[in-house]
Amino acid sequence: MNDLFYRLMKTALQEAEKGVAEGEVPVGAVLAGPEGRIIAKAHNQPIALNDPTAHAEILVLREAGTLRKNYRITGATLVVTIEPCLMCLGAALNARISRLVFGAHDPRCGAARSFYDLLGEGRLNHTIELIPGIMEKECGKLIQDFFRVRRAKDTRSRRGTEVVVTGSTRNRLVPLKAGHVGSNPTLSANKIP
Repeated sequence: MNDLFYRLMKTALQEAEKGVAEGEVPVGAVLAGPEGRIIAKAHNQPIALNDPTAHAEILVLREAGTLRKNYRITGATLVVTIEPCLMCLGAALNARISRLVFGAHDPRCGAARSFYDLLGEGRLNHTIELIPGIMEKECGKLIQDFFRVRRAKDTRSRRGTEVVVTGSTRNRLVPLKAGHVGSNPTLSANKIP
């Protein structure tokens, strides 16, 4: 069974890498039927689709529901590179999937164990078998590298930011200084030359 999970996780990682190329947070998901055949695969696309619900897990569940002509996807295994958030785990519960396999834990938003333990509640009318930590290092590295690069870009872009100061006889560009709030020079702790 572990060989199957590794094979599916490799496919989910390939999907997550597509997200990196598109500027999306790199999360990939694969949904497999009881026999292990892939039903659907996707990566995060909230930016591309202008849809806050376009997480990889939601997209594979939607596709599988459409293919099966049923919102219940019993017997399926959902494989995700990162521990699902509350929204995605709630959708998986409503879809009645049988098993959740994920790579890296998400201490900020993970709903399967890390931040919340929705599956451990004991009050839900459906249970999902949980298999965490498959290819955890690879999955964690992909998302950590993505955010490391994004933070570096954000820092570089903030350093060179300039603001147009109006209200004088001519507009002029003034570099933002430390302590400057937004683009409103009157809120800045620094005097503008």
